[in-house]
Amino acid sequence: MKRVGMGVDVHAFDEARPLVLGGVTVSDRGGLAGHSDADAVLHAITDALLGAVGAGDIGEHFPSDDPRWQNADSSIFLAEAVHAVTERDGTIVNMDVTIIAQQPKLAPHRAAIRESVARLAGLREDQVSIKATTTDHLGALGRAEGICAMAIVLVDVQPNFSIEH
Repeated sequence: MKRVGMGVDVHAFDEARPLVLGGVTVSDRGGLAGHSDADAVLHAITDALLGAVGAGDIGEHFPSDDPRWQNADSSIFLAEAVHAVTERDGTIVNMDVTIIAQQPKLAPHRAAIRESVARLAGLREDQVSIKATTTDHLGALGRAEGICAMAIVLVDVQPNFSIEH
């Protein structure tokens, strides 16, 4: 049985932090504000995977008021979400991610982000799509106040799958 999950994550910029997207350091400064490393791409994918198997959301598993997750590497969150899929006898079919950011230009980083996400999730690169777009200067994202990442995943689970956890 196929199940779809969707995740969205938005963070404001924090000039004092590095910008990490999909496990790739895109810039040494001009990063994102957040309790962990604020990797919006991995957060969106984590939420999408957890949602696909009915396992809650990232805030449930890694609450921002828990000091254990202060400055944590978001690959930990993704690993837990992948584990939630596999412990339910599921297989990730594919991931489709869109990053919305007026700046920085992400085209030069797409291939590295795709490779990183695939490696972290245990997938082939052709199972991961990374796209980037802007809002053509509309709204908070268009004013370069932050970055948004949206992820959709397809998961194949066994017919006896139950979303009880």
